Formats: sequence, C-alpha cells, structure tokens
Amino acid sequence: MIYYLLALLVIAIDQGSKYLVVHNLNPYEEVPVIGDFFGLTLHRNRGAAFSILQEQRLFFIIITVVVVSGIVYYMQRVLRERKVLLPTALGFLLGGALGNFIDRALTGEVVDFLMFNFRFSWFGHPVDYTFPIFNIADTAITIGVALIILDTLLAGLKERKEKRHDTESTPTEETR
Repeated sequence: MIYYLLALLVIAIDQGSKYLVVHNLNPYEEVPVIGDFFGLTLHRNRGAAFSILQEQRLFFIIITVVVVSGIVYYMQRVLRERKVLLPTALGFLLGGALGNFIDRALTGEVVDFLMFNFRFSWFGHPVDYTFPIFNIADTAITIGVALIILDTLLAGLKERKEKRHDTESTPTEETR
C-alpha cells in the first residue's frame, strides 16, 4: 500500500508543480534558480521524451494505459515477495507515468519546466548545451528505472554469491 502512496505523492508533486508553473510563467520565459546552470521555463510538449512522436496523443494514452496496467499487475506480484527496492521503483514509475498521463488526457500536451544549461570550455572551445526540458513525472520515471537497474544488479550479485557459496559447500569427489 505504501508504494501506491508513493505514486500518489509523485502525482501530487508533479501536478502541483505544473500548476504553479503554468499559472506563474509565460511560455518560454526563463527564471534563473542557480545562475545560468538551472532554471525554470514553461514549455509544452505534444510528444514524448526529447519531443519525439509529436501529435500522437491517442498513441500515448493507449500505451500509458497498457504500461500502468502492467506496473500495477507486476507490483502486486512483487509485493508478495516482500521486497522493498523493486516496489519502490515501480511506485516511482507509476506516479511518473500517471502524472504525464493526466496532462496528455486533459490537454493533449505535457507541461515541462525544469531546464539545465551546461556551459564550459572543451579544449579551448566554448560548449553551450541545454538539456531537454523535463518535469517531476519524468524525474520520477528516471528514478524508477535507475532503481530497477540497481535491483537487477543487486539480485545478480546475490545470485552469484549464493552460487559461489553452494559450489564451495558442495563436497567434491576428492573431499569425500
């Protein structure tokens, strides 16, 4: 149950932050938060990550319904195993997917507003790169994916350790 509450918390923070941005910023207005490195700007995305697949609202709604159903189904299975990391990851994924789903379902576009700029010199040449603008739901999805990768790596290490332990404790022909 706590993992569904995590998803609700992600949705609340995502939707609340989007509401504040939409009602306090003009489109493409930039508000510096940490110098030129981090700022807020109102951007509307009618596609997916990095603005791919623009104007595919129905596709995204159908895909999100399928993905959310899969996450809920899988979470129910994982919760029986009394794991913590994987259901936490799924809670982040669920909240992030639903946060962006709400935007797409209601308006046909996702509100993005977190902007990072990277300015530095590379071998004497100035580099000025703005990372694609994103939102809290996107951040939750990224955290969820990172936690799934971590869970997979930890499970692999545990399996290798158990396999090594089983090999060391199994008597061989020479030790019998």
